[in-house]
Amino acid sequence: MAARQPAPSSDSATIAALQALKWPRRLTLAGLWVERLSRAFWPLWTVLLLAFSAAAFGLHEVGTLLQVQIGLGVVALLVLASLIWGARKFRRPTADEALIRLDASLPGRPIATLRDSQAIGADDAQSSAVWRVHLARMAEKARAARAVPPDLQLASRDRWSLRYVALTAAVMAALFGSFWRAAEVVAIGPGPAQAIPSGPVWEGWARPPAYTGKPVLYLNDITAGEFEVPVGSRIQIRVYGDSADAQIEQTIARVAPPAPEGEAASAIPEGLKGLTELVVSQSGRLAIGGPGGRDWQVIATPDTAPTIAVSGEMGREADGRFKQEFKASDDYGVTAGRVTISLQPEKVTRRYGLEIEPEPFAPVTLDLPMPMKGNRTEITQTLVDDLSEHVFSNMPVSMVFTALDAAGNEGSAAPYEVTLPGKRFFDPMANAVIEMRRDILWNRENLPRALELLKAIGNRPEELTRSQNAAKRLRVLVRQADAMTLPLTDGQRDEVVKELWDIAFMFEEGDLGNAFERLQRAQDRLEEAMRNSASPEEIDQLMKEMQQAMREYLKELGQQAQQNGDRQDGEGAQQGGQTITQDQLQQMLDEIERLMKEGKTAEAMALMEELRQLMENLQVQQGQGQGQGGEGQGQGTMKDLGETLKDQQGLSDDAYRDMQRGRNGQQGTDPGDLADRQRELRDKLNEMQNGKLPGDGSAKGEEGRERLGEAERAMREAEEALRQGDLAGALDKQAEAMERLRQGMRDFGDALADLEREPGAEGGNQEPRDARRVDPNAVDPLGREPGDSARIGSDRNMVQNNPDQRAQELLDEIRRRSGEAGRPDAELDYLKRLLDLF
Repeated sequence: MAARQPAPSSDSATIAALQALKWPRRLTLAGLWVERLSRAFWPLWTVLLLAFSAAAFGLHEVGTLLQVQIGLGVVALLVLASLIWGARKFRRPTADEALIRLDASLPGRPIATLRDSQAIGADDAQSSAVWRVHLARMAEKARAARAVPPDLQLASRDRWSLRYVALTAAVMAALFGSFWRAAEVVAIGPGPAQAIPSGPVWEGWARPPAYTGKPVLYLNDITAGEFEVPVGSRIQIRVYGDSADAQIEQTIARVAPPAPEGEAASAIPEGLKGLTELVVSQSGRLAIGGPGGRDWQVIATPDTAPTIAVSGEMGREADGRFKQEFKASDDYGVTAGRVTISLQPEKVTRRYGLEIEPEPFAPVTLDLPMPMKGNRTEITQTLVDDLSEHVFSNMPVSMVFTALDAAGNEGSAAPYEVTLPGKRFFDPMANAVIEMRRDILWNRENLPRALELLKAIGNRPEELTRSQNAAKRLRVLVRQADAMTLPLTDGQRDEVVKELWDIAFMFEEGDLGNAFERLQRAQDRLEEAMRNSASPEEIDQLMKEMQQAMREYLKELGQQAQQNGDRQDGEGAQQGGQTITQDQLQQMLDEIERLMKEGKTAEAMALMEELRQLMENLQVQQGQGQGQGGEGQGQGTMKDLGETLKDQQGLSDDAYRDMQRGRNGQQGTDPGDLADRQRELRDKLNEMQNGKLPGDGSAKGEEGRERLGEAERAMREAEEALRQGDLAGALDKQAEAMERLRQGMRDFGDALADLEREPGAEGGNQEPRDARRVDPNAVDPLGREPGDSARIGSDRNMVQNNPDQRAQELLDEIRRRSGEAGRPDAELDYLKRLLDLF
């Protein structure tokens, strides 16, 4: 047994071990002092830091002297209260407490063992030996002692984290406040506080314009004889007290004349007396008199105007847009730009409708594109715009590019003279209509002449154009324009030229009744573009259009071959018994494109004519089995329509899920991807519309084709809504498209069923398929009559109830569930969408 003694053991090893704990014990004792002082006096230094922050930010300058003295009294009371509270809570740490904390950090408490003495068996040699061995082990453990850090956690005592608030305020005051303002508080007392000088009597700041990105200068820290600031910088100098020696002399800013006597004091608020503001407009001298005054030479750096220049030649896109690259630069960055386009009448070839003087045209101003991010000191951008419908299109113009900076400075490039590109029409009729439109825009007095020419080109249009619809619209427009009173008003002129633009597009596109007509139109436009030396972009666009038309034509030939029983796969056709593959046709197109790029227009035109004759002489052998082919094609079309409906349903589900994610703050699919999928479905449906559909020529077949047209329009509107990010509107249009698809499929199914019931239809006078084995009164498991295998649904009431009554019951149930607030948000939103639809 061992007994605790106040004094350490006399063993030399024990004494040495305790002496080795001298510095860990002292450091632990210091930590105890810090810990107990912080726990007892944290309210005191919190109040002091808050008071310093308020003084450094000049809070004492806002109120009156009495209010400031009251505030100082409150601070003094808080300091005294926190000091008394801390004195009562503080308990002075001792060396023994430090040793106990140090011993508690070691395993087995070896320090307490070293301070014990043997109480039993001290006279026994073996017992004493065991005790010494135990002391030696404890001494070895005690040598590993390290100072224990203090526990400075005050969260349980400061529940509102007032100490952190005070510390943050003090740091902000040290960075952005003024120590001299804090020193002024000492001078505040009963009596004239201004009579007690404290620190410097002025402060000054130079604030450059924000767009320069340069830092604020603290004038008290500038000891050099000069400093540099941008023009437009605001220099603020505050003079404290009523010192008359702190006079300001300057030649860097234009100062307004002083206000009349008696108005100056009332014009300056109490808190801003002694504040002088100067806007630097030129280099000069700035001097501040009085104690601690300074004298500087201020160098004002001007803000230079931006520069801009046209880079490269103007390009023309296939759709009529023009593109022009430009470069701009500025010392602090270009903020905006514009281009002003003016007509040059003196360079216009004055003949035909352009002989008379033009009407006055206002210049066209376009905004230049600017980069969304990055440095704007030097930028290179491309202006892309379309002025095809403007009178300046394909006219000589002068373009003036202008750049602006944040200071309002403007810099303009030299006038850039160019023929402004626009949409080019390659169909002769379309080109003639556009020329008449240009003449009317040039001067509305050209209307009678233009109408006479339009009547002439509209005479017997079947010999000149492929678009009879455009010819009809042109005749209607000519009659309406003839009835107008001259001179035309601006509204009447705009109405006429807008209709002419639409008619020209119809002439250019043509009435594309079949694939061969589309191919001929594409060939004509490409040949016209070659003759008129069109731009490479336009040639490339027309080449792609012709390739697409050729693929559609070959596909149509392949379908006809399959219907006639030929073993053609749609990849080629026959000319005089020799098969021509699509690869060979593509090689001819590639060769034409190569010749055009090399400038060999004559060779390209000859090869183009050869290709035209080749396509016109293509023949497909007509065979037997057309009835079976038509029937198989009808079933295949129904299958394709079913797949399109399924894909549309999947796309609608994805759009609905994205709308839910957006309302929940989650990231959804890119609306552009959904719009691209919608466009692919619309193109697929459009391709089926342009082909052979079940029941063509019958009433049901025509109704089905109309339903598909309505579905295609709904898909187009859904695509536009998706590109605009309107998911709710897109869902409505997608639902409409799916409903029209279902109606169209039902119509086609009825048409196929009627075709199967007709004796001898599509196959002579033979009986309908399996007619002898069909029970006229029988129905299949789905309730359909015999022969209705291609129909979707049935005319019978399968649920044996009133459909209108059942629909009303379902609608009432939806309304009931939508009013239950306890349901999930996703379900409630879905129910509201159902109510909006129905």
